[in-house]
Amino acid sequence: MQGKVEICGVNTARLPVLDGAETRELLEKARAGDASAREKLIGGNLRLVLSVIQKFANRGENADDLFQVGCIGLIKAVDNFDLSQGVRFSTYGVPMIAGEIRRYLRDNSALRVSRSTRDLAYRALTAREKLTAESGRSPTVDEIAAALGAKRSDVVFALDAIADPVSLSEPAYQDSQDSSSVLEQLRDTREDPDGWLEKLALADAFAALGERERRILALRYYGGKTQTEVAREIHISQAQVSRLEKNALESIRKSVFAQ
Repeated sequence: MQGKVEICGVNTARLPVLDGAETRELLEKARAGDASAREKLIGGNLRLVLSVIQKFANRGENADDLFQVGCIGLIKAVDNFDLSQGVRFSTYGVPMIAGEIRRYLRDNSALRVSRSTRDLAYRALTAREKLTAESGRSPTVDEIAAALGAKRSDVVFALDAIADPVSLSEPAYQDSQDSSSVLEQLRDTREDPDGWLEKLALADAFAALGERERRILALRYYGGKTQTEVAREIHISQAQVSRLEKNALESIRKSVFAQ
């Protein structure tokens, strides 16, 4: 998508760019019913659509389809923008375009969400776009819930339900030549994050012991036997078992703490 110059028959390398004054003038004319100004305003903001669809480049969707859907969002932004709010058109237009694309992707998703939950989510997205246009910043979940007259927990659940699934192989971040996937950022919370290192060190230290020392430790700490029982089983004295066990444990301690 990023290397594609022509989308839907439009040469993206030659898309016009409007400055703030031109945009406002065209918005005023379009609001007064000037169809040519409206058309010029839409054409002059197609780069905005192009910039938004780059965020969806890894979804495997056709760039032409996303561009067309994004243009619908742009047209809605042009027709609904309130000049009296004192915010830039792009501040209002980007969330409208992105919202339209997200709705398209969710409606075509293989995941099924109940109609009531989906409706609440769409109303929450619409409220978020409206509040963003009014305040010039992204609203909090509490503000969205208040605007809808809904519970915060219901809004959070609805938005989570329609969120796009993320592949565990998808990069979580990329810095120069280095990247890390989502899977690599997950850890097992059941264990100490350094536990596996200690286990490796312990295994190496245990393997470095002699065969008799390993057997004594196995019988004592895995078999649960007393030193007397171990002595009887390997045919040495209890005093020898005690000395060998003590030396083996000291050797492991030094090996592990030296890592």
